[in-house]
Amino acid sequence: MIDESIFLNKTAAYYTLGCKLNFAEISDLGRQLSERGIRKARAGETADICIVNTCTVTELADKKCRQAIRRIRKEHPHSFVVATGCYAQLKPEEVAAVEGVDLVVGANQKTDILEYIAAGEKISVTPTREIEKFVPSCSEDDRTRHFLKVQDGCDYYCSYCTIPFARGKSRNGAIADLVRQAEQVAAAGGKEIVLTGVNIGDFGKTTGENFLDLVRALDTVSGIDRFRISSIEPNLLTDEIIAFVAHSKRFAPHFHIPLQSGSDAVLRLMRRRYDTAFFRAKIEKIRELLPNCFIGIDVIVGMRGETADLFQETADFLTALPFSQLHVFPYSERAGTKALDIEPIVSPQDKQLRSNRLLDLSAEKRRAFYRSQQGTTHRVLFEHAHKGNRMHGFTENYVQVEADYRSEWTNELREVTLERLNADETAFAVDGFNFSIH
Repeated sequence: MIDESIFLNKTAAYYTLGCKLNFAEISDLGRQLSERGIRKARAGETADICIVNTCTVTELADKKCRQAIRRIRKEHPHSFVVATGCYAQLKPEEVAAVEGVDLVVGANQKTDILEYIAAGEKISVTPTREIEKFVPSCSEDDRTRHFLKVQDGCDYYCSYCTIPFARGKSRNGAIADLVRQAEQVAAAGGKEIVLTGVNIGDFGKTTGENFLDLVRALDTVSGIDRFRISSIEPNLLTDEIIAFVAHSKRFAPHFHIPLQSGSDAVLRLMRRRYDTAFFRAKIEKIRELLPNCFIGIDVIVGMRGETADLFQETADFLTALPFSQLHVFPYSERAGTKALDIEPIVSPQDKQLRSNRLLDLSAEKRRAFYRSQQGTTHRVLFEHAHKGNRMHGFTENYVQVEADYRSEWTNELREVTLERLNADETAFAVDGFNFSIH
């Protein structure tokens, strides 16, 4: 039994690297520590405890985690530094060797953090390799949007990816429990929830339910204006899900879909579960049912085996595809993956050139999508901003809108006609304040 009185008047600082799922988990952990008397450190305040939620999706992510830990140690020289998350789970010895780390906590051990802190020892804990339990979490920090974890883990084992090793097998919460969490967000004044997970379309493995059942149930939650679906595999984004979103009360016309390559040969090397014809048909179905939908696409460049000709196939495929934005990632070598057996290797210089080419295409596509929305009217949910700064918000179809700061607009829905793009065409500018509120 822990003597929780030792936590009174203690402060903690939280640092999150990586995806929205990590953000949801660190927020939930912060709430648990707060309930035991550990206060969140204020800006500029030296914390007693620092918790770093790490990411390991690429080699660069690993490097950023190590740099963050060293920086945190300098900023909080006498704190107890805890490293958790995917990098800590996958490479605990490597993380433990970083100067400044006192404790390494695995995916299923976050609830044990207080026990180790209470012991007051500078120790490292090797994470368990068995990751079977679904741990619910939902962010509720100072953001307007909440991130609700609905699923964890992945059973796909793509040739380039270590996430199944870091996150374990696919598992999920029960629909009834997730609906209750959404209701709690609504009761606390939340307006928008993003559904997060590692492979959310695979929802239902542990409860005998499915993702369509989940979105149908969440669509009935009153008080939440919008739900967004985070990244979902194209083979799991069924036509039924698309049709439901097209006619739902609360699900936003916004999809984020990983393509990874526009070359069928590279998709086979990656061990993906679809081809380009399937992906194109999926995008066309979305455009048919949701013509104003924002479609974001993930793509990896420089995968082992991606020759110049195969990359050109990707560039040509994407150029002809009606999407809204690309998220471009250079391929990163990951120990233990099947991709390391593939030849030839793409040089760092070629990876950079290919990334830049697709980023230019992404900017062009995004501008074209924004222009297509000019003159349309939408409800914008404005987010927190510091006084004196421009504040930003997003329409239901993820078009960014900026306006002069008004505190009363925070976390409020305003009906806005998109008339004037800013200079670089990355957002619509709103002048004046004569807009209706909902």
